[in-house]
Amino acid sequence: MLKSINPATNAELARFDELTDAELDACLDRAAQAFERHRLTTFAERARRMQRAAEILDGEKNDLGKIMTLEMGKTLKSAAEEAAKCAWVCRHYAEHAHALLADETIKTDAARSYVAYQPLGVVLAVMPWNFPFWQVFRFAAPALMAGNVAVLKHASNVPQCALAIAQVLARAGFDGDEFQTLLLGSSRVGGVIQDPRIAAVTITGSEQAGSEVASIAGKAIKKTVLELGGSDPFIVMPSANLNAAVTTAVKARMVNNGESCIAAKRFIVHERIAEEFERRFVGGMEALTVGDPLDPKTDVGPLATPKIRDDVASQVERSVAAGAKLVTGGRRVDGPGNFYAPTVLTHIPQNAPAYHEEVFGPVASLFRVATARDAITLANDTTFGLGASVWTRDAAERDAFIRDIQSGAVFVNAQVVSDPRLPFGGVKRSGYGRELSRDGIREFVNVKTILIAE
Repeated sequence: MLKSINPATNAELARFDELTDAELDACLDRAAQAFERHRLTTFAERARRMQRAAEILDGEKNDLGKIMTLEMGKTLKSAAEEAAKCAWVCRHYAEHAHALLADETIKTDAARSYVAYQPLGVVLAVMPWNFPFWQVFRFAAPALMAGNVAVLKHASNVPQCALAIAQVLARAGFDGDEFQTLLLGSSRVGGVIQDPRIAAVTITGSEQAGSEVASIAGKAIKKTVLELGGSDPFIVMPSANLNAAVTTAVKARMVNNGESCIAAKRFIVHERIAEEFERRFVGGMEALTVGDPLDPKTDVGPLATPKIRDDVASQVERSVAAGAKLVTGGRRVDGPGNFYAPTVLTHIPQNAPAYHEEVFGPVASLFRVATARDAITLANDTTFGLGASVWTRDAAERDAFIRDIQSGAVFVNAQVVSDPRLPFGGVKRSGYGRELSRDGIREFVNVKTILIAE
């Protein structure tokens, strides 16, 4: 049984039966048969459907956003923006998939040699709750445009989002077998991965979930893409535009109620400006309104589940016990729902959870450093390597940050965001493979070499 629960009130909204084994088998069989049809469709036909999906997402973004808000707690404004961003990725691949996957001629001694990019088959997507539409569409748009079909195992706490996504794509013209939502608990994912009808797997989630999926897929010799956790640094140097850096820092930490893998989490500030940065940053965090995510005045909604809220609280409490200084926040908000106050920690020792763990909520860790080299060393002192935001107008510092920070992305004087035009992914325990851009659509294709002698 899958339950949809409003995190602002913890009231049950709906419940859904899981697929039986027989129903799951039928779903996978229909997906395999659909692939044999869908792989032969033209790019033009796929693009027509994908453009229609974009129109639906744009036209109904407020209604779709409300489903997200009620089911996982993001503010209604950010939820509507998420639906619109999904429309963007649909349009991007509708317009560019043909060129991104066009045959590439290779000069050899043969009469003709080229590389073809052909779909793999049924791709399983194991997706998280925090961006319940965007995480799915940034996979589904390139996968479907490449000629694959998709089955979605969404997070168990967002079943209504999962069903709504399937309905959008079905209304756009992708038949119900080319994209299917599988209402399953996490314990059954391993069996789906091992099923011979599944060609590849993509997962966005925790380190543990990624490790388990990769292990099972590896034994079955199936391609995987892993987008896992992050503890992104946000580095601010004396030459930075401090006003812009502080304003962006608050946004970068609190995006999606702080529940984002690419949210800035560790703020590494040069000692010359650290006191001023801290004063302004703390003021910005304290000015945020925590409350009902359906209220347009709300900046920060509830965390998605009571467990997530309690895990964040525990990390803060243990960090303070280890010696970290609590500057603001650090408390559960009274009343119903999974609310937690925006929090800032400083003087964080290496043995504190806030130093070495990903804190998936509205908690910022502040550090002071003496040099750019110290900033790089601290930025890299993590098992993660997803993104990094660096603020400097010094060319030498900028180049050193770009060269030496261990991450999948470095944004200079800007907040780290995902963009359909840019590859997205990490290194180290943040995972491997890429989503979005040319690299993302080529993850789940067969790079086939063709040589014609005469």
